[in-house]
Amino acid sequence: MRTAYFDCFSGISGDMCLGALVSAGVPLGRLKRELGKAPVSGYRLSSRKVRRAGVEALKVDVEITEKVEKNRRYKDISKIVRESRLSPSVKERGLRIFKCLFEAEALVHGGAYTKVHLHELGAVDALVDVLGTLICLEALGIERVVASPLNLGGGTVATSHGELPVPAPATLRLLEGAPVYSSGHPYELTTPTGAAIIAGVASAFVDMPLMRLEGTGAGAGGRNVRGRPNVLRVLIGETLASEDEVAVVETNIDDMDPRLYEDVTEKLFRAGALDVFLTNILMKKGRPAVKLTVLCDERIRPRLSEIILLETTTLGVRHFRAGRTVLGRKTGKVETRFGPVRVKVASVDGAVKAMPEYEDLRRAARRHGVPVSEVAAEAARKFKK
Repeated sequence: MRTAYFDCFSGISGDMCLGALVSAGVPLGRLKRELGKAPVSGYRLSSRKVRRAGVEALKVDVEITEKVEKNRRYKDISKIVRESRLSPSVKERGLRIFKCLFEAEALVHGGAYTKVHLHELGAVDALVDVLGTLICLEALGIERVVASPLNLGGGTVATSHGELPVPAPATLRLLEGAPVYSSGHPYELTTPTGAAIIAGVASAFVDMPLMRLEGTGAGAGGRNVRGRPNVLRVLIGETLASEDEVAVVETNIDDMDPRLYEDVTEKLFRAGALDVFLTNILMKKGRPAVKLTVLCDERIRPRLSEIILLETTTLGVRHFRAGRTVLGRKTGKVETRFGPVRVKVASVDGAVKAMPEYEDLRRAARRHGVPVSEVAAEAARKFKK
């Protein structure tokens, strides 16, 4: 799987993202042409090589060339993105990132996300930073983004609301569930825009995965911090198996009607659980019971714990983080005499694993009145050809 690893040892910001990805191989001219597909004007994009604590990096600048309205609501940003000629993937992810920005501001300052205004975050440079980062990831063919723990910095930062502590309140909201720390430097190293971008594109925050390195990029921040390169590094390569973390939520239940588990399981999956499973166990005094286990992203763990507490008879849950190794996978399709069947394909060290989607097999089997195993065998033969 083609992977981009964001090394955020000195934090992350929108301009650092652009600098790192352009440095990694996206021509600035291509980025400008793609950004031209969005109805955003009044800015000029340029790049230059700079040094940050002795390390050379690329600084991408968004220069505002005409006075623009700073305060925008979500509907204004949404209109710009939806009316653009950008790819569907960039549009969808861009809208999701900006919605998270507005929701974070609303939680900090009060009110609905559709009513609040963005000040620093709603400016033209934020649109360029967010959409530009997504354009670059697509241009590089990135299928998965992972990131290191985030260095937030310290001190205070001047905003339109006055002087606020670092990290800014919106940054904290955006990074709930992500591993963060401060190196003690009295500067804002992770900005709200940078936090929104990495929270929106990264599937995990872990140490660097095992990867076949193909290229790197270094994007510079605006400040030259003494003794620390204010640089975001991006490492790009192929990963055979990725290392990440999941949250595990589980509880033991010995007094619930077993017919209720189906409904609980469905609700957990709908809420975003990666997996839900039941295990028969023996509790104290030899009581037979069921252990309900849920795997999920740490950021939605509280919500899934709430569902378990509301929908089952348990009085509590336990939770912890677990590392996992996951093979990169893609979804293909084979044409069989029973119709098309989707196939999950993964590979490790040259060996290919393929598994037809069960729901496709079942639908085809019912439609043609044959056993599911017959459709599965046909799909396997077609795939091997």
